[in-house]
Amino acid sequence: MAIHRQRLPDDAVLIIGAGLAGLYLALNLKPRKAVVLAAKPVSEGAASAWAQGGVAAALAAGDSPQAHAADTVRVGAGLVDPAIAQLIAEDGPGLVRNLASLGVPFDRDAAGEFVLSREAAHSAARVARVSGDLAGKSIMEVLVARAKAADWIELAEGKALDLLTDGNGEIAGVLAATEDGLTEFTTGEVVIASGGVGGLYAVTTNPPSSRGDGLAMAARAGAVIGEAEFVQFHPTAMDIGRDPAPLATEALRGDGALLVDADGARLVDHAEGELAPRDIVARAVHRAKAAGRQPYLDARHAIGEAFPDRFPTVFSACMSAGIDPRRDLIPVAPAAHYHMGGVRADAQGAASLPGLSVCGEAACTGAHGGNRLASNSLLEAIVFARRIAERLKDSDVVSRTAQSAEAPPRLPRADLAQLREAMARHAGVERTASGLAGLLDEISAMEARTGGANPLIAARLIAASALMREESRGAHARADHPETHAEARRSAMTLAEARNAAARAA
Repeated sequence: MAIHRQRLPDDAVLIIGAGLAGLYLALNLKPRKAVVLAAKPVSEGAASAWAQGGVAAALAAGDSPQAHAADTVRVGAGLVDPAIAQLIAEDGPGLVRNLASLGVPFDRDAAGEFVLSREAAHSAARVARVSGDLAGKSIMEVLVARAKAADWIELAEGKALDLLTDGNGEIAGVLAATEDGLTEFTTGEVVIASGGVGGLYAVTTNPPSSRGDGLAMAARAGAVIGEAEFVQFHPTAMDIGRDPAPLATEALRGDGALLVDADGARLVDHAEGELAPRDIVARAVHRAKAAGRQPYLDARHAIGEAFPDRFPTVFSACMSAGIDPRRDLIPVAPAAHYHMGGVRADAQGAASLPGLSVCGEAACTGAHGGNRLASNSLLEAIVFARRIAERLKDSDVVSRTAQSAEAPPRLPRADLAQLREAMARHAGVERTASGLAGLLDEISAMEARTGGANPLIAARLIAASALMREESRGAHARADHPETHAEARRSAMTLAEARNAAARAA
């Protein structure tokens, strides 16, 4: 197949992904040109639009960035970088106000102050929402409109397949599938803002396209991947047989909804109850379901008749499944929701390869550690989007010559279904060495049959990192290693090391 070659202007920054991270970064890049590459039209497909909770920030009187950072560190199972936690907490209030100034209609009270909700493991109400559960959708509508109107931003449709290098380990562009076929976009600065890995799992709240492409592309180029084993499972995905599973936002539990079985018995035995850290709640729901006790979310008394107005997205999903949450229990199950790991990035969002930055869920900045604090994801995305933009605006323009590359193979639909089931079974809420080793063997067999498709590479990184961490910490639970080591150790791995993981563990 012929490959089209398009050299971008020397000052152009090529951004892979048109979610919150990618668009906010592009909007802040002026006067540098931003080319935003998205697999679907810019108004579709981004996981950011599915975010129901909101943006966490210390906006209330009596709250502080120090308290927010302390909660972030406390929840992160010993793996959060305290300096990064403080950084995002300090930048948060100003950036939420900036989003509001752009037109995001955050909920306000009669005095014009932000209406804030409390979510799991926060010591205060600090989540800025829009119409209860429409934060992601509303933020994205505003950013898409702003991006379309910005004369320094070009919106390009195409699916990124691989990174281009200059032959010396420096990033020089992107190979993408476009309407013209394969296209090589050559440029000196690439930013991965392509989202997470939830689509690698049989049960997920993420769009199907979230299959770790950014993770795989960066790893194939030689980038360091951090904390890949830490996948956050949301405890209250609606268990109604849909793919992806509709999310019942944590804000429901923040407003008093309870997790129960069919007999009304509570499922979470923890001092903070339903607002315990997500890993604890997810394991409680997972174990109940594994024991044959169908988990439910009971919002009948806490929300009741106010459900349609306070949580319109969840209400609509329930009603479409024949569930009236004002009167019925909502069946729930844990679902792959957010990747705390990703491409290792420093405090300025730079990856380990020259010419490559990473932002949003695809990044591992040290902000989330082993267990993300609720609604810190959108916060981290905007903080690092702004930081990357500021760094690139002040950096010298670099021109590189890209070496041609071949497109990685596509994973056949049957193999993808097999991979998703295997990931859910062996790299899910609870894991074992034998299960993870078997998963790696299964991935190797698929690679031998179909080649090194991006989903297989991303899955290998997760499974190999999980196999190497022989303890239970945060969202990573090993049934064969239930203890937590005294020393908290951050993990880092290249693709070459991931391929040798089974032998190293043995």
